[in-house]
Amino acid sequence: MLINCVAYQEGKKLSDIPVADISEYLKLPETFVWVALRDPDQAEIATMQEEFNLHELAVEDAARGHQRPKMEEYGDSIFMTLHIVELNGDEICAGELAIFAGPNYVLSVRRDANQGFLGVRARAEREPHQLRKGSGFVLYALVDAVVDRYFPVVDMLESELESIEDHIFGQQGGQRANIERLYELKRKSQVLRHAVLPLMDAIGRLHGGRVPQVVVETQDYLRDVHDHLLRILGRLDTVRDTINTAIQVTLSMVAIEENDISKKLASYAAIFAVFTAFAGIWGMNFEFMPELKWKYGYPAALCVMGCVTWYLYRRFKKAGWL
Repeated sequence: MLINCVAYQEGKKLSDIPVADISEYLKLPETFVWVALRDPDQAEIATMQEEFNLHELAVEDAARGHQRPKMEEYGDSIFMTLHIVELNGDEICAGELAIFAGPNYVLSVRRDANQGFLGVRARAEREPHQLRKGSGFVLYALVDAVVDRYFPVVDMLESELESIEDHIFGQQGGQRANIERLYELKRKSQVLRHAVLPLMDAIGRLHGGRVPQVVVETQDYLRDVHDHLLRILGRLDTVRDTINTAIQVTLSMVAIEENDISKKLASYAAIFAVFTAFAGIWGMNFEFMPELKWKYGYPAALCVMGCVTWYLYRRFKKAGWL
């Protein structure tokens, strides 16, 4: 689906143009065309390939989707893919953005993402001195918008991790639920990590040293994006290490709880073993047994068993087993 198709000249918006006129506007001096698509079909992709003369391999990747973040050069143009990671409540939704950037055009193809980039276009149009840099600035603005959406996701991961840590030490039992939450949090962090790590390599090729001609004037801005990715990756590494530590602590606490239960069971088993031992001895049908015919023998036997039981209970209680 076509979202926008706009021509710009010397940093200012000329007009919204029909798709069929794209190739004509590309011939104008100091002019570039910015087109945005959302979940396009094969016919729309083929039309854009014809209008912008896109490389067939890049078009195939954009049409098929499910690409890892990367940057590829095709002559004087750039093809980039990025993962869009957004929050939907407490859930993480992952989409994809493919960007074709040439000397006088930018084509963005968004898939499986709810939030668009109309704000990016509005911001760029408010800064004509920046937009005058052409497609390189638009490329930077789109990438920067995608990276900015990673920060709320990291904040959510850190907040949820703090909540789980409070539950680990603030309640007895229920550690199974904590482990399940920790593994779910680890899965979420991996989704974002898979978006950030390869994107760092791609952005690193767009600043410093030899860079494509399209982004020569925006290297400093892309370096800033690279720094943002470094910060996000550092926070993700901290979250991952803390999750692993929390899992180990939780498993240790489960083992401690099981050990405490075993101690209690062993203590009660020892106490009841007293009754079993005395009853087993006095229950044997021998004719000659101590105090067998004494009229106070039965109460005395119960008293002895009670005293031994009380003594064992006190010892186990003092030892912390009960």
